[in-house]
Amino acid sequence: MKSFLVIGMGRFGVHLTRYLLELGNEVMVLDRDEDKVARVAGQATAACVGDCQDEQVLASLGVRDFDVCFVCVRDDFQCSLEATAALKELGAKFVVARADQERQIKFLRKIGADFVVHTEMDMARRVATRFSAENVFDYFELTPKFAIFELEVPREWEGRTVMELEVRRRYNVNILGVKSGDVVVPLVDPNYRFRADAHLIVAGDKEAGIRLMNLH
Repeated sequence: MKSFLVIGMGRFGVHLTRYLLELGNEVMVLDRDEDKVARVAGQATAACVGDCQDEQVLASLGVRDFDVCFVCVRDDFQCSLEATAALKELGAKFVVARADQERQIKFLRKIGADFVVHTEMDMARRVATRFSAENVFDYFELTPKFAIFELEVPREWEGRTVMELEVRRRYNVNILGVKSGDVVVPLVDPNYRFRADAHLIVAGDKEAGIRLMNLH
C-alpha cells in the first residue's frame, strides 16, 4: 500500500483517485472547490478544501509523507506550475503533473516535475502502436523507451521453448507471463513450449517490442 496526494478534482483527478483507492492505497484529495471535494470525500482516505497555489496549505498536508503527489489541475496552467514547484520546494518525493498541451510538458519538467502525463498524447500513442501492429492486443508505455505488450505467439515461436529461442538475448525483451482469459500466469519455466493460442505478456525495450509485435 502506498500513500498519494491528488490535487485537482476534475474528471481526471476523480478517476485517478478512485482507481488508486481500488488498488488498496491511501489517498488524500485537495481542491479549492468545496463541492468537488465533497463528491469524493466519502471515498478518499482524507480530503481537504484549499488553494494548491498557497504554499502554506501544501505545507500543512505534510507532502514529504506521500509516496507520490499528483497535480491534476486543468484549465489553469499557472496554477499547475506553481503547485508543482511548491511541492518540490517542500520536499515532495515524486511529483506527477498533468499537461493539457504538448508545449506545457517542458515547462513542468523544468520546474521539477518528475513525470508529466499528457492524457491525449499518451492515449494517441498507445492506440497508434496497438492498431499498427499485426498481432498485439494491448500496449502500455511505462517510459519513452520501456513498455509492456500483450501479443500473440509469433508463428516462428510455435512449438519451441523459451530456452531454445533465447528470447531475452535475441529479442531484448522479457516474457512476464502467459494470459488465459483474464488470468495471467507468471512464466518462470525456461522449458515452456509456446502454443499458437497463447497470449504473451512481454516487457522490455519499446522498439524491440514493436519489432516483435510485427513478427508473423
